[in-house]
Parts: sequence; C-alpha cells; structure tokens
Amino acid sequence: MEHTEKKQNTLLTIYQKSILIVVIIVLWIIVPLYTDNIYVPSLIEVLKEFGKLAATGELFKHIGASLKIAFIGLAISQAIAIPIGVLIGWFKKVDTYLSPLLVVMRNTSILAILPLFVLLLGIGEVSKIAIIVWGCVFPTLINTIQGVKTVDSNLIRSAQSMGISNTGLFFKVVIPASSPYILAGFRLSASIALIVLVGAEMVGAFYGIGFMIFNAQHAYMIPRMYVGILTLAILGVLVNLLSTKLENGVLRWQESNTNAV
Repeated sequence: MEHTEKKQNTLLTIYQKSILIVVIIVLWIIVPLYTDNIYVPSLIEVLKEFGKLAATGELFKHIGASLKIAFIGLAISQAIAIPIGVLIGWFKKVDTYLSPLLVVMRNTSILAILPLFVLLLGIGEVSKIAIIVWGCVFPTLINTIQGVKTVDSNLIRSAQSMGISNTGLFFKVVIPASSPYILAGFRLSASIALIVLVGAEMVGAFYGIGFMIFNAQHAYMIPRMYVGILTLAILGVLVNLLSTKLENGVLRWQESNTNAV
C-alpha cells in the first residue's frame, strides 16, 4: 500500500512538472499550421532541420566548439573565485580592501565590456574564455564569501581547541562547512557560462551555437535559428541537472562522512 502511494505521488509530481511543457509543445506543433507567419515554424519543421544538421555533423561541430570554450572559462573562473572568496571571507582586512572593487566589477554589465574584450583580445577563443571567466567568477565568489562568513564559530573554536593547524582549519573545517554555498554558486556559474558564451559568439565568431543562431537569423534560415535556440535550451537543462547531481552527491558524501565520525 505504501509503495503504491509513493508511486502515485511520483507520477503526480512528474505530471505537475511536465504539464506546461507538454502544452507548449502541442501549441508549437498546432498553432503554426494555422498561421502564415514564417518566423514561427512548426516544431515538426524545426525537428526536421535538427535531424539534418545532426546527420551532417554540423550541429555537433557547433555544440563541441561552444562546450569546449564554456568548460575552459568555467574552470578558470572557479579556480579564481573559490580561493579569493575564502580569503575575503576569512580575513577582514582583505575584505575591507577588495570589497569596494568587487562591488564595482560585479555590477558592470557583461554586455558593456564585451566589445572591450573583443578589441583587446580579438574574436578568437581567448576573448570568449575571458568574458566567460568575468561572467562566471562572481556568483561563486560571492557565495564562497558568504559561506565562509557564516561558518559556525563554535565549530571553529572546537577545532582550534584540539590543536588543528591553520591549513587544516581551512581544508577540514572552513571549506567543508561552506561547501553548500560554494556548490550553489558553481551551479549558477555553470548556467551563466552558456548564456555569456552565446552572446560572445554572436559578436564575433565563426563557429558555435551563438554563431549558428546569429548567422541563421541574418540568412533568414528560420528553422535553423530555432534549432540553435532549442539546442541551447537542452544544453542548459543538462548542465543544470549535472551540476545539481554534483552538488547533491558532494553534500551527501560530506554528510555521510560526518555521521560516520
């Protein structure tokens, strides 16, 4: 009986989460059939174009180019954000000196400085990686600072009373305790990476999903443009799912270790 109720609740949850998406899909199939608007093709037409681009390998070429740059930029941004965030959150003097600059930098529009990156670094991969680093570093940085500042002081004092070194305090207490904040920032940064990349590819690129969308728009290849948009939406969902699973896995492992101790 309990198993049946659990199964019913699961099915109800799936239904509630998917009903609006199903409605949009059905409307996207039906509505364009009764309109003459060439800018809103049917989902069936878009899927046919999707199949053609996938069969020729062109779609995967654009996806691969975008994911490569997004991954590199995201990795660099996290390597910068987490250590600096820990330092700012832990040392008050560092916080005092760097916080005003960080406020200015994180409130500067990414689109506003995109032309500057292109002028200084060209339209190649370097400028795109740089703008992704800029866009992705702040969510993790701010979350890391907040996470370090909210570490339970009793936990720190308990570790210090047992003679833990400063290095051990950082790696065994402060970082694990602030990891939920850090991982939440990483998940947000991972989603931002694709958005920023597409904007950069629209300004100056010869490949990538953003380039495909921008090029299709100017050539009036409307179904192809929608293929790019749909691909980006699918990749965004996958990135969110993977980062959420990573977050849940790390936190579950951390919790199990704590319980074991």
